Amino acid sequence: MNKKATGLLLGMVGLSLSLQAQMNPKYKFEEALKLIQQNYVDQVNEEHLVDAAIKAMIADLDPHSRYTSREEAEAMREAMSGSFAGIGIQFLKNNDQTFITIVNPDGPAMRAGIQVGDQIIRIDGELIADKKWGNKEIMEKLRGEKGIPVALEILSSGHSEPKKISIVRENILEKSVRESYMVDSQIGYIALTIFNRTTRQEIDEALTKLKEQGMKKLILDLQSNGGGYVESAIGVVDEFVPKEKIVFYSVPNEGGKDYYFTGGFGQFYEGELVVLIDESTASSSEIVTGALQDWDRAVIIGRRSFGKGLMQKPVPLSDGSEMQLTGARYYTPSGRSIQKPYTKGKDDYFQDFNRRMESKELLEEGHVQFPDSLKYTTLHNKRIVYGGGGIMPDRFVAIDTNEYSTWMAQLMNSGLVAKGGFEFAQQNRQALLKAYPDFTTFNKGFKVPKPVHVQLLDAAHKLSILIPEQKFTTAHDAIDIEFKAQVGSLLYTGGDYRTRVRNEANQSFKQALLVLRDEQLYKKLLNTGTVGEKTKQKTK
Repeated sequence: MNKKATGLLLGMVGLSLSLQAQMNPKYKFEEALKLIQQNYVDQVNEEHLVDAAIKAMIADLDPHSRYTSREEAEAMREAMSGSFAGIGIQFLKNNDQTFITIVNPDGPAMRAGIQVGDQIIRIDGELIADKKWGNKEIMEKLRGEKGIPVALEILSSGHSEPKKISIVRENILEKSVRESYMVDSQIGYIALTIFNRTTRQEIDEALTKLKEQGMKKLILDLQSNGGGYVESAIGVVDEFVPKEKIVFYSVPNEGGKDYYFTGGFGQFYEGELVVLIDESTASSSEIVTGALQDWDRAVIIGRRSFGKGLMQKPVPLSDGSEMQLTGARYYTPSGRSIQKPYTKGKDDYFQDFNRRMESKELLEEGHVQFPDSLKYTTLHNKRIVYGGGGIMPDRFVAIDTNEYSTWMAQLMNSGLVAKGGFEFAQQNRQALLKAYPDFTTFNKGFKVPKPVHVQLLDAAHKLSILIPEQKFTTAHDAIDIEFKAQVGSLLYTGGDYRTRVRNEANQSFKQALLVLRDEQLYKKLLNTGTVGEKTKQKTK
């Protein structure tokens, strides 16, 4: 073959390769699926393969975009709607027995005469003592279609024979406001667990009730709040920041900026405000925190937040499944992006907590370093704040290592505290209520009896849970707090008394009270802050 012919052949091969390289990606995907069906040794499930391919594609985008099946998407929508159809109880399965631990006020179960401590024997005629009945199976059996009754067989304390009760399922509000109460005559407290469709209404009602009780100052607790609907975050900021102030702005893939403002429908524009955050405060919670910090409206207390500055939007597929795709980046009013880097992949991204622990960032103040390029100033008082990886608090509080320890996780997951607290409350209910007729007296006066504490330790030892020695008093104090929280929640109704007990030992909560009870300190933090000063010293 002569050189000219060889050159022509090579040219044609190159053209062929070029055409192959330019193949439409969607045709390539269809071709690959077809070839797998034709050539793979076993019969394949086409829907399963497509689902796996979609998940793999989305996993290559960013850590927060995701694909959910039809069933998962429906469950997510139900969770975010703020309600489900049920009877309004919480329960605890203790060996083969299932006891009611919480009865929602004015729910269908309470109206039917169900009480804390009652034992569920049967649901719709089925005995639930069998091992196949776990918490999930019992919950699914209790929930169902609105307006359809569920038949329960209940054994009440002090009775030898069970009684049959039929309760019609109703929409049960799964609250965004976990708890709200007056800490003292002036300071109110509201804890938000999620930003769902009912958040604005709930926080508005909570603020109204607290103001009626004399609230002048507020602690807004966003610790461990992973976010939710952006619209609800705007509504929360609207409660505290006057009309036509920027809450945040977003930048979508086509460019430009979309601004979101307060509407002027809030009711707490003037009172002193503290926001509690931690390393699990994320997404919509960071929108709220960033806006309140940038407008110098609140003192932020705790630890650097998670660092999620990406906004997802639902993109439904025709079969009911759904893609949650990152559609924009958001920025705080001062222009900060608080999204932490994710260039090293999803696994590395979600190891950030371990890195923060190893670097001692969560244990000591002054370990966070930001370059000057991430420096911004607040909009009123011109305090220095930083972007690039979460919201830095104005006042740092170290993490409680007991709360995140392996032994505490094992102890709580074992169910020993829940079961022990339930048995203690059941056996001593009358004596406890006589000694502590209301929660306030209980919270001030109740101490976990030493023999009960030792009994709990012995049970943990039998399960090979390595609890620190008695000389590590903070560890044992943490155990007693959890036990006391469990007992308090079983003795009293009308509030989330677990939260109230835990707050008494929460260092961020204590710092919030310290700041709100010292007007000069509060003003100093809002006018000068500690974020800029502390971080500047570490900046290179």
